[in-house]
Amino acid sequence: MDTSAIRTHVERLWDESIVAELVEYIRIPNKSVAFDRDWKTHGHMDRVVARFEDWARRQPILGMKLEVVRLEGRTPLLFMEIPGDSKDCVLLYGHLDKQPEMSGWREGLGPWQPVIEGDRLYGRGSADDGYAMFSCLGAIGALQATSIKHARCVVVIEACEESGSFDLPHYIEHLAPRIGQPSLCIALDSGCGNYDQLWLTTSLRGLVGGRLQVEVLTEGVHSGDAGGVVPDSFRIVRQLISRVEDEATGKVLAPEFYATIPDARLKQAAATAEVLGDDIYAKFPFIDHTRPITNDTTELILNRAWRPALSIIGADGLPSTGNAGNVLRPGTAVSLSLRLPPTVDPKVASQKLKSILESDPPYGCKVTFQANWGAGGWNAPDLSPWLERSLDAASNDYFGRPTAYMGEGGTIPFMGMLGQRFPQSQFLITGVLGPHTNAHGPNEFLHIPTAKKVTCCVAKVIADHFTRSAPD
Repeated sequence: MDTSAIRTHVERLWDESIVAELVEYIRIPNKSVAFDRDWKTHGHMDRVVARFEDWARRQPILGMKLEVVRLEGRTPLLFMEIPGDSKDCVLLYGHLDKQPEMSGWREGLGPWQPVIEGDRLYGRGSADDGYAMFSCLGAIGALQATSIKHARCVVVIEACEESGSFDLPHYIEHLAPRIGQPSLCIALDSGCGNYDQLWLTTSLRGLVGGRLQVEVLTEGVHSGDAGGVVPDSFRIVRQLISRVEDEATGKVLAPEFYATIPDARLKQAAATAEVLGDDIYAKFPFIDHTRPITNDTTELILNRAWRPALSIIGADGLPSTGNAGNVLRPGTAVSLSLRLPPTVDPKVASQKLKSILESDPPYGCKVTFQANWGAGGWNAPDLSPWLERSLDAASNDYFGRPTAYMGEGGTIPFMGMLGQRFPQSQFLITGVLGPHTNAHGPNEFLHIPTAKKVTCCVAKVIADHFTRSAPD
């Protein structure tokens, strides 16, 4: 494969077309359905779908069939079929829905305000992961432009990932006859430990969460009258959360939330710690003298990828500090997010979490835990020798360094689904969410040079996928 020709084609496409499309994409507040229940009325998701469809149809990709699939009552899905030089199949995946705004954007930036500074394109969604469709089609287009053969390709771009991909199984079932049995699955919704090499995601954590509510009164009362008589609902919330985790260490307590870490993943974590060193935690915007949980970088990598972790991601019933009267409030509610090891069953974990929180309520108060999301994790199968060689060659060709391997702490529900549906497939899960990218948070950005190189690497792997079984 002519590495230089692929690079030239991909960089030109990004510079002349893709970046401009992503700029317009950032402007559209197409928040995922979990954050915009009236998404259909607002029309933002349909605007993005229309823009993506228009751009895809303008690409000179031979024989591509594109359809916007709309199942009743569900978010739309872009489905593309591209004929190839063999009946084998490569499935490529991405999503176009976004996380909500989040506060804390620095001056001059905003979630729906695209800004290019040097190599970075700031704004919500471009790195997570609006770029995916453009990268997938850019890779296939580069192969065709340089007369390199590839297998049949199927591209799936969903609009529900940031809400847990609850619509996606219905689409995969609906489209199953047209998808077939892919032997290679590629997803571009993951992270990278640095911008210096290709990163292969080896596992993804699962996730369960919900709303914990504690009620002690029917209405708020004077804290001078009730303090010391009526138990404070926030203190009870603290008690209940301490049933789940040790507040001194952050360690999740129940053994049901743990899994045995495979030996191969232990070795990969140690190797990744050698590559990244302190960068594994230095990338976070710690304030003043705040430290990570431990200075052992291997343990931090394992914590992030293979151990449970609890976060409190929202609260109700708490007035702002500037508007807080001396009132003992009637109740407190918090939103819990519990990350799970890749192989833990989220249904079992969710039931266990509910049981821990609701049993034997302190002071006989009313405690309810309403589970509102859950997704399984994913642990990659062993790499085939051809794919391992291809990944290293691609990374060396376009980054100048070999591939690195790391489990990710996030969740991509689609991967667990694919792993169950296509157990014989090989997987290339990668992405551009590197240091300081801050997906879901303020100041999210896309590192454009890395996105270009990832596009080239995808092209290389698709080409090698075709030649792996071709006769000499």
